[in-house]
Amino acid sequence: MSDIISCPDYMLPDLLCYDEDAESLSLELDDNGFGYRSRFESQALDSFAREESIEWILKVYTFFRFQPLTAYLAVNYMDRFLASRCFPPANGWPLKLLSVACLSLAAKMEEPIVPSLLDLQVYGVTNSKFIFEHQTIRRMELMVLGALDWRLRSITPFTFIDFFAHKLDSTGTLINYLVSRATQIILHIIREISFIEYYASTVAVAAIVRAANEIPLLSSSTLVHNPGKAEEWCHGLNKESIISCYDLMEDVVTEIKQRSSRLTPKLLPQLRITTQPIGSSDSSSSSSSSTSSSQKRRKLNNLLWVDDIDYEDKDKL
Repeated sequence: MSDIISCPDYMLPDLLCYDEDAESLSLELDDNGFGYRSRFESQALDSFAREESIEWILKVYTFFRFQPLTAYLAVNYMDRFLASRCFPPANGWPLKLLSVACLSLAAKMEEPIVPSLLDLQVYGVTNSKFIFEHQTIRRMELMVLGALDWRLRSITPFTFIDFFAHKLDSTGTLINYLVSRATQIILHIIREISFIEYYASTVAVAAIVRAANEIPLLSSSTLVHNPGKAEEWCHGLNKESIISCYDLMEDVVTEIKQRSSRLTPKLLPQLRITTQPIGSSDSSSSSSSSTSSSQKRRKLNNLLWVDDIDYEDKDKL
């Protein structure tokens, strides 16, 4: 794993003491021999319950404005614990307790100010079903620490994204956007269990290239259309893995955008303006009234606010 950080122009002193850690979460899980992903595929573990736990972690992360690394580490701890322990059915209160403990540990690792355990459970989340006592959470934290062998410092995609952003934009003009957008993408994809198969560095490369795809100044780059060329950025990257990770990431991001577009009204340019003569017939007025009632439209700064679903068609869905 040391090859991945052997680039002469990039030093990661914080990682030098972690040569025993697997840079890929999947390798760490597979080394334990538990076949973590296969347990979800066989429904021995509930993938929906895992997604719900991650959603809760991200809501609390957003409310308290934690660092992105805090949320990522919380999910990392949860996955590593579930892979190494015979846990009760992974839904309901046991998984919620595990989520609270993992987020608490991650916050203690990364945040300068850590909320109380009660605040961590009730703020930023509506209809919280379970509230745990401090002692219960502390015991769960100790169980997690034991399962992780107290190894809480993990190599994550955030270790690499700044370096890879500079590789893509050597001028530094768009670095902030690239890093910010790549961070958003990484936090979106942690819900998908398939990404544990990839090295953290591979995920970082794919996220940076995917972010560049949204910038006109960079979207015409050969690299954006051929992500595998990023293999040249650093010794230890693998072309096939980068392409595979990028394709999966593209599918996930596209699905999220489609879901968002279905839930959010669209702003459409007002390209046509029709006028109604003052002396129009009653039938014309009736038709106009019928049309306006079937589709809600609002004029907003020369834009039309159009509902995604026509009211008459809602019952058909």
